[in-house]
Amino acid sequence: MVVPGDILSSPLPHSLPLAAGDLTRPLAHRGGLVVSAGQFIAHAQALAAELPAGDAVVNLCDDRYAFLLGFAAALIAGRTTLLPPSRAPQAVAEILARHPGAVALSDRALDPPPPSLFVARAFARPVQAFASCTSVPRIAAALTAVIGYTSGSTGLPHAQGKTWGALNASNAGNQALFDAALGPRFNILATVPPQHMYGLELSVLLPLLGAAAVDAGRPFLPADIAAALAALPAPRLLVATPVHLRALLDAGVTLRCEAITSATAPLDPRLAAAIETVSGAPLLEVFGSTETCVIAARRPAQDVLWTPYRGVQVLPQPDGMRVDAPQLAEPVILADVIELAADGRFRLAGRAVDLIEIAGKRASLGDLTQRLLAIPGVSDAAVVQLERADAAGVRRIAAAVVAPGLDEAAILAALRDMVDPVFLPRPLRRVDALPRSATGKLPRATLLELLGS
Repeated sequence: MVVPGDILSSPLPHSLPLAAGDLTRPLAHRGGLVVSAGQFIAHAQALAAELPAGDAVVNLCDDRYAFLLGFAAALIAGRTTLLPPSRAPQAVAEILARHPGAVALSDRALDPPPPSLFVARAFARPVQAFASCTSVPRIAAALTAVIGYTSGSTGLPHAQGKTWGALNASNAGNQALFDAALGPRFNILATVPPQHMYGLELSVLLPLLGAAAVDAGRPFLPADIAAALAALPAPRLLVATPVHLRALLDAGVTLRCEAITSATAPLDPRLAAAIETVSGAPLLEVFGSTETCVIAARRPAQDVLWTPYRGVQVLPQPDGMRVDAPQLAEPVILADVIELAADGRFRLAGRAVDLIEIAGKRASLGDLTQRLLAIPGVSDAAVVQLERADAAGVRRIAAAVVAPGLDEAAILAALRDMVDPVFLPRPLRRVDALPRSATGKLPRATLLELLGS
């Protein structure tokens, strides 16, 4: 068996196992049943035998166990899993067009059906029908296991390929983080889709490559999340986003878990502290990207600085930050601006694309958003710099704000005490909700369209 430490300290083997641990360990919870690693692999092998010809699979399964099956089956068959930036029909069609011969894999019929939709018979077979396999398949380390796409929050999505060896290396950091918080055996409930890289890392790779087991569902409403957590055995890890955590806090539900993690957007330290108070669990924020996978973590209720994972080095650059990590074949430049501490930890100072200058003064769109969210009564907000300049040649700031009990004037009055007048949003528009994705992302084009309307 390959353990996380081996991935970082020894040369990468030509092949690596599909799953870690013994075949009797729990790997998933589904419909009140506990699925062992051996049963899961046997189920995945049956699905792999059904896959039609081709070299890639767009995994559209909504059920997390079905997604795991599809992901594992693709690996067994030597196929690449494609992760579209969303499951919207147009986004899926665009990915399929980029990869001729790829098949769209789903555990149910879809309306409208994407091109080359395949619903395998193995999805309908109950897991109890499968006897545990007797050996763990090995996957070529050089196989491109997934191709993810950046979210498009700052522009067009870009493809990012990850080999099976790279995913094993990146998982080692996450494994070490949560082993320290929970021990090696824990149970995962995730509110984020497995098609997102954060969801893939923490609700697919952790159960496959460690000793964790994952719940098959993806509860959405706060009461459903709380009930699903309570039904899982301890210790439990809740994988969420700032949007989901704010909704849980506002709903006042009881969170029975032993650790929480958040990603996809900056987490307000006050929200983190409030969540820790109501749950009694540490909240660990992880930092990464589709390009790099997770590379650092912190506990925002206590720490401003991020601690890089073992083997990860970050360096400030004029246009962002340089990242060296065990899972990267070569350094990657991210648009995040950092301040490096003497001990190797770092502080995020915003994104290069978020830094703006008006009238010789500088600010960060991310910081302006956080200041809006700090106003009592504001539950969600997004700030953007407009594309077109005004008559004075200035590209103004605009904001969309969710604040049911406040009007625009009250919000601006509160914000005026926090920021320089040149950075007051004009316009500031109060909306019922922001059209965020399942992971809380809000692409720039979507926000501009909302403000333009």
